[in-house]
Amino acid sequence: MSAITTTQPAQADIIRLIESNPKLQPSTKKQYTKAITGYLDTGNRLTDADALGTYAQGLSKSSRAFLKAAIRLWGDEVALKAKAGATPENIGAVQATVFRIDALNEAIKVEATKGQRAHTWLTQAEVKRLMATCGDSLQGKRDRLVLGLLVGAGLRREELANLTFDDVVLQPMGNRFRTVLNVKGKGAKDRVVPISDALASLLDSWKATVGGGLVARSIGKGGAIGDSLSAVGIFHIVSNAGAAIGKPDLAPHDLRRTYAQLGYEAGVPITQISKLLGHASVATTQRYLNLELDLETTVSDFVPV
Repeated sequence: MSAITTTQPAQADIIRLIESNPKLQPSTKKQYTKAITGYLDTGNRLTDADALGTYAQGLSKSSRAFLKAAIRLWGDEVALKAKAGATPENIGAVQATVFRIDALNEAIKVEATKGQRAHTWLTQAEVKRLMATCGDSLQGKRDRLVLGLLVGAGLRREELANLTFDDVVLQPMGNRFRTVLNVKGKGAKDRVVPISDALASLLDSWKATVGGGLVARSIGKGGAIGDSLSAVGIFHIVSNAGAAIGKPDLAPHDLRRTYAQLGYEAGVPITQISKLLGHASVATTQRYLNLELDLETTVSDFVPV
């Protein structure tokens, strides 16, 4: 059997692949299709990594993210078929196909480019403005909760996408109870994250609306509530809210960094912040913080020499 090569696919075949994916919500499928169609309408070939990269640079960060995700979905399918058809005779062609797919994936840069400020930390005032961008509609309530769990609990977007209402529990704390999240973290490392009463109230209100299951949900036309919300969908919510407060490049991880920074500024020990973030090392947490050297007070002032 010969290896599958990265020849120009038919647009209908790509859309069919997107539509048939059971893991994608209807709203996500729509965004993927829009992203692919927008690029192909330029007349460029999907297999042209240089043209793809140039086109992507003119898109917003959220649009680049959808295009990159759609390309990866198609590329993974092509690579899988190529590997499945590998033989001793065509192994070189198979490897070339996989390398070309990798080049397409790498052509679209979603993160900030070299030379740009890579990280963003919001002040408390900016967090309030960010939350105020969410209205009282069904989508507004969903967006407020998504933003709240990112900036108020320090969740990664994948952790938020997988969070269920069963992961939200009450734990005794003296003569009262504290709501905590049982988070399934990166690298299969689970952790417990206590949250504020205000954030717990948002969760309670949302649960009354959607019932059990996953916390983060897509919302379709006519207010139809989906069963889940993808990490790309979460990215899109943050990007839109950021643009509304003059920060169009705001990303979910910036809200996680803000969670750490505001906690540190409030006096929460960095070791505690590290545990809440699920970091294996405090050194990783230090890189999350916008630390400046304090020349007014230093450790040396308290050491009797």
